[in-house]
Amino acid sequence: MKRKVCVVVTARPSYSRIKTALEAIRSHPDLELQLVVAASALLDRYGTAVRTIEDDGFDIAARVYMVLEGENLATMAKTTGLGLLELATVFDNLKPDVVVTVADRYETLATAVAASYMNIPVAHVQGGEVTGSIDEKVRHAVTKLADLHFVSTEKAAERVVRMGEEPAKVFVTGCPSIDLAFEVMERPELDFDPFGKYGGVGASVDLSGGYLVVMQHPVTTEYELSRQQAVETLHSVTEIGLPTLWFWPNVDAGSDGTSGAIRSFRELYSPENIHFFKNMQPTDFLRLLYSSRCLIGNSSVGIRECAYLGVPTVNIGTRQSGRDRGCNVLDVGYDREEIAEAIRRHLGNGRCKSDPIYGHGKAGERIADLLAEQPLGIEKRLTY
Repeated sequence: MKRKVCVVVTARPSYSRIKTALEAIRSHPDLELQLVVAASALLDRYGTAVRTIEDDGFDIAARVYMVLEGENLATMAKTTGLGLLELATVFDNLKPDVVVTVADRYETLATAVAASYMNIPVAHVQGGEVTGSIDEKVRHAVTKLADLHFVSTEKAAERVVRMGEEPAKVFVTGCPSIDLAFEVMERPELDFDPFGKYGGVGASVDLSGGYLVVMQHPVTTEYELSRQQAVETLHSVTEIGLPTLWFWPNVDAGSDGTSGAIRSFRELYSPENIHFFKNMQPTDFLRLLYSSRCLIGNSSVGIRECAYLGVPTVNIGTRQSGRDRGCNVLDVGYDREEIAEAIRRHLGNGRCKSDPIYGHGKAGERIADLLAEQPLGIEKRLTY
């Protein structure tokens, strides 16, 4: 009998972080994939990642609408509670043998709590990393709720074991997002028109002479400063003058400040070098990154995928504090001149050497095999 594996995807980055594992689970002879799409992955204002998931041919077992409007600390807490209620119902209906949750978002915590209280084993992808802010607390809390740990690096594995987890249940698989970067490196050419395929808003820019990419999210512990922080980055890339492709922020507290900064900056300054996008398919986004001259912002993609792709990264602020990083990263504060100077430094140095710090491109297959082979270690008390 096939083991039923329920994977919960709650946001656009979560999908790219787990896509190759979803493919491997779906094709594994001993596993049955139950894919649940929830939270901002369902919402158009954050790019409607669910459309990409469907276009990739995945069947969706359940959809969970759980995001409350407001983008503040209270709505994050309430969204977590609503997710806990809704996901418990989904798990009761699907009756999975194991639930897979990804990384460190608050929806990830709701997933792990619901499954744990229902005595459903939890497999956690990307545990053991240090990132600062509330994300690190959530990540470590999920580690304590998890039964299987699929970590990206040896250092992450060491941290999970130091937290008291059984070493035999901790596996260094690498990060599934690097699997996508591995695929892109085999054919890295920008083989699509980003404007024709994804639209977006803002200036019409010519990418033939090189361009920048910006992905900057609010920091939940600094959410009241998100508008000011985004403005500094907007001024810096405007000063540099290169064509810039800027991606919309995620749903965390402070998102309205970041998006508000973007809208007001466009109205006040009408920047001629910046075009804004909501979302792209994961491999399209990585090809766009690979062909860029630099990534600016505070997304983990600059730490993970860009290290493997050799893309220079200017990492702004505290959101990625403590995370293992490669030689492609320059860390700066929330100051427009400091950001601009780091961009110029990267532009002068050019591409970086590929660094497999987060994996070698086989994480998805490894995770699927472990989910099929490992004893789950929990006797479910629910009567199914």
